[in-house]
Amino acid sequence: MRIKLEKERRADIIEALINFHYSEFDEEISEFRAAEVVDFLLQKIGPSQYNQGIADARKYVAEKLDDLDTEFYEPEN
Repeated sequence: MRIKLEKERRADIIEALINFHYSEFDEEISEFRAAEVVDFLLQKIGPSQYNQGIADARKYVAEKLDDLDTEFYEPEN
C-alpha cells in the first residue's frame, strides 16, 4: 500500500516545510524541492508510522474490549 495524502493536506505540509526551512536555516527552498522531501519522507517513514498507528489503535480497542468484562459483567443467579 502506498500512503497518499489529500491534495490540500499535502499542500499544507509542503508550505509548512518551506516555512520551517526558512525559519530554521534562513534559506529558501522551492516548492518543488519541498514536495520532493515530503514524498521521500512519506515513502521512507510513512509506512512505519502508519503501521504504528494501526498497532496503537488495535491495542486501545483490545484494552477497551477487555474492560467490557470487568465494567459491565452482570452475575447470573
